[in-house]
Amino acid sequence: MHQPATGQVYAIYYPILAAVGVPVNIVAIVILSQGKCGLSKCITYYLVAMATADLMVVITGVILHRIVEIYFPGNYLSLTPICRTKTALVYTTRDLSVWLTVTFTFDRFISICCQKLKTKYCTKETASAVVGTVLALSCLKNVPCYFLYEPLYIINKLPWYCRIRPSFYTSPLWLAFSILDCIVTPFLPFCVILLLNALTVRYILVASRARRTLRGNTSSVNNPDPEMENRRKSIILLFSISGNFILLWLMYTIHYMYYRITKTYSYTGYNDPLYILQETGYMLLLLSCCTNTFIYAVTQTKFREELKKMVKYPLYLLSCENVRKTRWDEVKVDTVEFARLIIMGTQGI
Repeated sequence: MHQPATGQVYAIYYPILAAVGVPVNIVAIVILSQGKCGLSKCITYYLVAMATADLMVVITGVILHRIVEIYFPGNYLSLTPICRTKTALVYTTRDLSVWLTVTFTFDRFISICCQKLKTKYCTKETASAVVGTVLALSCLKNVPCYFLYEPLYIINKLPWYCRIRPSFYTSPLWLAFSILDCIVTPFLPFCVILLLNALTVRYILVASRARRTLRGNTSSVNNPDPEMENRRKSIILLFSISGNFILLWLMYTIHYMYYRITKTYSYTGYNDPLYILQETGYMLLLLSCCTNTFIYAVTQTKFREELKKMVKYPLYLLSCENVRKTRWDEVKVDTVEFARLIIMGTQGI
């Protein structure tokens, strides 16, 4: 991620991604923060934190790192110290977004499968502590990213741009950090999410079978089960978010495994299939930070209702302003007419 790709596809894709990603995440933060979507405070806290992390990924990874470098090359953001800081922030916000998805998945697993632990763990206070811990660990883990790069050029004693140190590919320490980085994000999240989802599905199937037996197979369209309906909605939201993460990170993971196994660290050009695989992985990875709001809109009825209200609100204000203006014009006309009648009456006297 040290040198953004150039080309017409990337020059079009990333501005569109930013134009969509920034407003949709802000909308998600605003709507979810109001707490009117019928979700518990714990879920709401996680979803707001995830939307905030996704917004930061769009700002750092798409706008500052990709768009600025494509459209404004050679600006002061390309100075090596700033470039290092910017790249470290990209990795930090990326890890934060990924692990908040994992913690949300774990929270839903506890809520659905561990009823005794649910009342103690699935609280806003616990969610706040978890989010704070993930943030601190993400920052700490990515401190070495600042020292991973060295200047590409020295111009007038100023270091410009970033390139990966050659020792990154040969040093055992950097190799260990690279392996740890890919295990932490995304291999371990992949495994944890898949495991938790599998356990959740297994629990729900067993619980559903047991509830149908206890209810005498009477739960149908005419006699729905509220508990199972709540679980169904929770599962749809959970699987949509975790499945979206796995699909959009898959290409990045495949590229990492390939270039580490084959030790292919350079490309022949922009048409090199491995280079295209790498950039496609980055594009999908960054896209994952813009899709959760659409997932909420599709899976959550009350979120859609709040979204409609937000869209209609400017139109409501505009209509109110037009009504006030019309009434004021009527008042002015009435005032003028009243004054004219007074003048006419005075003249008659």
